[in-house]
Amino acid sequence: MNANRAAKTELANELKEKFQKAKIAVFADYKGLTAMQADDLRKALRATDTEVKVLKNNIARLLTNTGAMGEDAKKLMDGVVGPTLVAFGYKDFTSTAKVIHKFSKDNEALKLKDSLMEGKLLKIAEVEAIATLPTREVLLAMFLGLLQAPVASFARVVDAIAKKKEADGGAAPSQTS
Repeated sequence: MNANRAAKTELANELKEKFQKAKIAVFADYKGLTAMQADDLRKALRATDTEVKVLKNNIARLLTNTGAMGEDAKKLMDGVVGPTLVAFGYKDFTSTAKVIHKFSKDNEALKLKDSLMEGKLLKIAEVEAIATLPTREVLLAMFLGLLQAPVASFARVVDAIAKKKEADGGAAPSQTS
């Protein structure tokens, strides 16, 4: 019994470390996925610095019942039933959500569940919203475009005024009294 309890404690500590390190933990029901589909999902997620684990619900509940993971994690784990896959995204939370969301759309056997992002509960709709966000690079380009727009507009107005003066022969407008 002691060896079993020590193994469970070690698994719980490892799981706690993964949850604390991850920016996002996307939960999904994987029942019905073939081994080949699961491997494809792992490969796709590995490219985004995401680790996939099958969650042992009892160990996760032990971990969250202590309160070490916060109230949202406890609420989430109280509602988790059945086989659960967790994708721990360590770098960019959007890329993890995008890959698993796309995979769930292509494979009906994978169903998203409520998840965690930096310790906060995410509903399925919120995970899907994150998955549909543009990439970081696109968002930065859009932001840069917003910053450049006023300056570009001002430059166009100044250029138009200069061209109009040139077309008028550079003469100042006459004032009539």
